[in-house]
Amino acid sequence: MQQIKQLKAILKESDKIVFFGGAGVSTESGIPDFRSEDGLYSQNYDYPPETIVSHSFFVKKPDVFYRFYREKMIWPEAKPNPAHFALAKLEREGKLTAIITQNIDGLHQAAGSKNVMELHGSVHRNYCQNCGKFYTLSALLEQENIPHCDCGGIIKPDVVLYEEALDPEVMEKSISWIARADVLIVGGTSLAVYPAAGLLRYFRGNKLILINKSPTPMDQSADLCIAEPIGKVLADAVE
Repeated sequence: MQQIKQLKAILKESDKIVFFGGAGVSTESGIPDFRSEDGLYSQNYDYPPETIVSHSFFVKKPDVFYRFYREKMIWPEAKPNPAHFALAKLEREGKLTAIITQNIDGLHQAAGSKNVMELHGSVHRNYCQNCGKFYTLSALLEQENIPHCDCGGIIKPDVVLYEEALDPEVMEKSISWIARADVLIVGGTSLAVYPAAGLLRYFRGNKLILINKSPTPMDQSADLCIAEPIGKVLADAVE
């Protein structure tokens, strides 16, 4: 495939690559995205998913939030796919400087990536809202219904809910990595979620590559657009 050859050539010439990814990176690991036809946003619940995963809803109805969260947002059995492993390999080879992800599943780290900016947090970090005690995902899953801390406080996942701001330190680091990159690979994202999608405007490098099954608002600005499964594309390009 000509596009894979082009991507291979670009990767070979660069050692300042940054990857910016979204839900499409993890769908090949069996984790559904939010906005596809069979994603979470197209399913029917008593409340819209956007409402359930908002800060105010978590405060008012933590029982409903956690029921949805356990059923639809936590995938403890999911394993990294070829896309995750290809990116980890690029990092080990000294070519990839950072991964900036909108995902909360921790699969990049599970594949061996070290420098991962998690814009929306991680299901693997959970904190008591009262005393701040840390809980792993497995510890949270050991409890039923609303998980509580030893002190009695409600445990909250360290994920960014609607109405909550992104971590300013993570944003600042992400902007810095993108600004210094000579190649930016954007994969598995519709670029519809802000402020995360707005990070692309800080890119001043040579090559913008988009790997996404459906069109994005940035297609016309890209040097290379590949509308194929991201796992196969990256695995073939990095082999």
